[in-house]
Amino acid sequence: MNKKEILLLELAKKRQSKIYSGYTSIGDYNDGAYECDYVSPYSISSHNVDSDILVVLQDWCSEEGFGKNVCEETLKYGYTPSVKTNIYLKELLLENFDLTLENIYSTNLFPYIKSGSMNNNIPAKDLLNSAKEFTIPMIKIIRPKLVICLGKATFNAIRKACGLKVIYSIEEGLESHFPYFNSQIFCQSHTGQLGRNNRNRGGINRVSGDWNIMFNFL
Repeated sequence: MNKKEILLLELAKKRQSKIYSGYTSIGDYNDGAYECDYVSPYSISSHNVDSDILVVLQDWCSEEGFGKNVCEETLKYGYTPSVKTNIYLKELLLENFDLTLENIYSTNLFPYIKSGSMNNNIPAKDLLNSAKEFTIPMIKIIRPKLVICLGKATFNAIRKACGLKVIYSIEEGLESHFPYFNSQIFCQSHTGQLGRNNRNRGGINRVSGDWNIMFNFL
């Protein structure tokens, strides 16, 4: 292991050692099948510690998202390939950077399991605590040129952790990227169907243009 990998493993062990009040742990489901030595299982197949790009999604799974049986694809990749969030994310990486998920580092800002469905809200204070404990240290360890935050809530948690004011819309977020250590931290619309549809309202493909702007910062 190199130094970055050792420090990232320490973050994973920190996540494993505690649970925020009101949440459960990845290891609490399916006899611990999805537990891993990353802050988020999403990093299982997207953990290039020398990547110039770090993608930060909001959270990995909810209580209702765990089935009775283990999903072998999710276990293997750390994400479910058929989910549109992942399909669109991979398309945007390939289209704008000629990269795959395996070429970069990806994670989730919030590493614990919320109750109910994936649509359930996570309070801003919990996202902020997680950003301070896990995501900001990860940025300092990996030192990517670009940090791509998917969704307003993810971006705002990192902004607040960096001492900046929150933004109130994706449009405002897209114009509010900021430097942090070696990185430029960007907001992008969520790559799920709803986030993509909202940004591309009226049939205009704004999402690809939003991502293309980031290429100039590499």
